[in-house]
Amino acid sequence: MESRSLINFEYMKFLAIIPARYASTRFPAKPLAVLGGKTVIQRVYEQVSSVIENAVVATDDERILNAVLSFGGKAVMTSTDHKSGTDRCYEALQKMGEDKYDVVVNVQGDEPFIQPSQLHTIQECFTDESIDIATLVKPFSADDDFSVLENVNSPKVVVNNRMEAMYFSRSVIPFMRGKEKSEWLKGHTYYKHIGLYAYRTSVLKEITRLPQSSLELAESLEQLRWLQNGYRIKVGKTDVETIGIDTPEDLARAEEFLKIMANG
Repeated sequence: MESRSLINFEYMKFLAIIPARYASTRFPAKPLAVLGGKTVIQRVYEQVSSVIENAVVATDDERILNAVLSFGGKAVMTSTDHKSGTDRCYEALQKMGEDKYDVVVNVQGDEPFIQPSQLHTIQECFTDESIDIATLVKPFSADDDFSVLENVNSPKVVVNNRMEAMYFSRSVIPFMRGKEKSEWLKGHTYYKHIGLYAYRTSVLKEITRLPQSSLELAESLEQLRWLQNGYRIKVGKTDVETIGIDTPEDLARAEEFLKIMANG
């Protein structure tokens, strides 16, 4: 077994980038939607900047830019032509200064309840110098219904003994041969992918230049492009369930969640 060189991540320079687009098929102007008296993007920014001092919103719309600046946040304008949040992150990194940071943390702009523990976990992944990229997973519960596990909008991750990603899939992997589906969650720990990423700055530059891969096209999962090209993806584990906001209905649920939190 190869030896690993370990470093203290606290000496590393992290930049948190929060991509935030105005246009959205299911929820236009989502970052500017109001949640508990603050915009969604302000809630995301405040959660992230409480852990990672250097944080910036990367947007393609002046309304979002001005909203962030108005509450005292940092923001940069990026192209409207980016096909992914990863590409938008790299343009923002270039504007912030590639040589100033060791690792970029990509936090989606619709995750107002991202927790400090999750951000700390993804930072800790970079104590291993051989790791290129990091992401998070949450174990499915043995009490979950199988329909939760087989939801194609909830990608699953298979990891090796070092908690590095071996494969991501919308299908249920691994297949439990010889067992009824009702027994699968009790017989194996399945991991749900949480869409929080971090990349070494040099790696972020490289992966934005890669063409789409066959596995990525098959599953419509961008991270498979990185795996297929040999990048090592460390997987941190969280037990926190976040509430992403993709639709107005999600926003209503988030409002209820805020009330429950406020009432203890």
